[in-house]
Amino acid sequence: MKKLFVSTVLAILSLIFLPEQTISAKPKDFPAPKEIVASKTAAKPAENAEVKAMIDRLNEIKTMDKSKLSSAEKKDLRKEVKSIRSNLKDVSGGIYISGAAVIIIVVLLLILL
Repeated sequence: MKKLFVSTVLAILSLIFLPEQTISAKPKDFPAPKEIVASKTAAKPAENAEVKAMIDRLNEIKTMDKSKLSSAEKKDLRKEVKSIRSNLKDVSGGIYISGAAVIIIVVLLLILL
C-alpha cells in the first residue's frame, strides 16, 4: 500500500512539473494590453500614462517589419522588449502563483486534512 501511494504521488508530481518546464522553454507572446491596463485600476494617473506608453511601444515593436533589420538591431529590440516587460511586471505588483503550485497546495491540503 505504501509503495502504491509513493508511486502515485511521484506520477502526479512528474505530470505537474514536466509540462511546466516545456511551457517555460517556449517563447511567450506579448501580454494583452487590455489585461494589463485593467489590472491597474487603483494606479496613479502618472503611472497609467507610463504604462500606456510602454504598452504602445510593445505594440509598435510587435507590428514592426523585422525582416530588414540587422541581427544587432533585432538583439537590441529583444532587450528593449524584455526590459519593458519586466518594468510592467514591477508596476503591476501582486503575487502570482503558478498552476503547479496551486495543485501542490491542494494535494497537500487533501493529504493533511
